[in-house]
Amino acid sequence: MNHAALKLFIDVSELGSLTKTALLHRTTQPHISRQISALERQCGGRLFQRTGRGVVLTALGEQIMPRVRGWLMDTDQLLNDIKKASGTPVGTVRIGILPSTAHPLVSTLYYRLKESFPLVKLVVREGQGSQLESWLENGLVDLALVFRHGTHPREGETWLIKTDTFLVGAANDELTRNPTIAFSQLDNLPLVQFCRPNSWRDQLDELGRQNGISITTAMEADSLTLQTEIVSRGGCYAVLGPYAIAEGLRSGKLQAARIVEPDMTRYIALALSRHAPSTLTCRTVKQMILDIVKALAEADSSQRESIETGSQ
Repeated sequence: MNHAALKLFIDVSELGSLTKTALLHRTTQPHISRQISALERQCGGRLFQRTGRGVVLTALGEQIMPRVRGWLMDTDQLLNDIKKASGTPVGTVRIGILPSTAHPLVSTLYYRLKESFPLVKLVVREGQGSQLESWLENGLVDLALVFRHGTHPREGETWLIKTDTFLVGAANDELTRNPTIAFSQLDNLPLVQFCRPNSWRDQLDELGRQNGISITTAMEADSLTLQTEIVSRGGCYAVLGPYAIAEGLRSGKLQAARIVEPDMTRYIALALSRHAPSTLTCRTVKQMILDIVKALAEADSSQRESIETGSQ
């Protein structure tokens, strides 16, 4: 197996351009093209389809990409493990996160790793539900923090935190001035929502159909910062979890009421990619996430009380 050639294959697939890959490797585009052609001959088929804007993976390329990623990670980790035979975690762990989990969970993870395991590097990608699922399936991330609904975790996943859902409005908004609000009050309310595909929106729509409530989307935006900024100016609302709105409540820009009748509970789950290698480094990061979440869970009741107090 040619480690360099397969690494080049991954770089081209991510950048979608031979020219950009050449710049990354400080070489020429024809040189990259020759190496890819040689790899395609070895594989017995085309890995990339040339387009007017660059290159895209062929069906064969899509098929082998996750396995190539896994092999490269295993190889890199093997080299790191050999160098660090003492058992000290070393290497890279790629994590996919929801915007609302960036802080405090992931920021805390970074600083704890920096202090305890400085040779561990985090690569953090932020996305919404469908993106995270795709990254897990394709091996673009090793772990992902995702929202889950239902009564039981999926196979191989760990539920971390149970969260309530809040209707979020501007400061001093009349509709969100009480600690709780009935789901029926969302009828025809202008909402800023995440872009589709999004499992949370699907669940909200389904809950609306079950209760005869019309869910109205005034704007779609994947950016939490943009959502909360628009809501803070009045005239629109958002349906979000406690961590997404905590800073806005502290600053006095937002006001929130917990949605009840029915309660809208969700779980933040830790999901592992089936392509992720079972390395010491990956296991260490997973355990550290669980430890951080345990500490957050112990403070969850007081945080909920703080949120409800801030909404009054």
